[in-house]
Amino acid sequence: MTVTLLLFAAYADVLGSSCVELEMSAGATVSELLDQVRELEGAERLPSEVLVAVNEEYAPSDHVLAPGDEVALIPPVAGG
Repeated sequence: MTVTLLLFAAYADVLGSSCVELEMSAGATVSELLDQVRELEGAERLPSEVLVAVNEEYAPSDHVLAPGDEVALIPPVAGG
């Protein structure tokens, strides 16, 4: 199944794109997606803990993905 990975700010800079199509096996979880992302060139610079949203809602690592899901890696933000 194909899912769309959306990357913002520093994550897009690190991985060199703001959008990546990933092929995942049926029943894959957010955790498995993150494992696959960590194999991409530049991913070693990502933090160990990443906030994830699936279809615009925050999702835990055990969330099961569906074909066509839109997965966003949310970078940390600071304000003042």
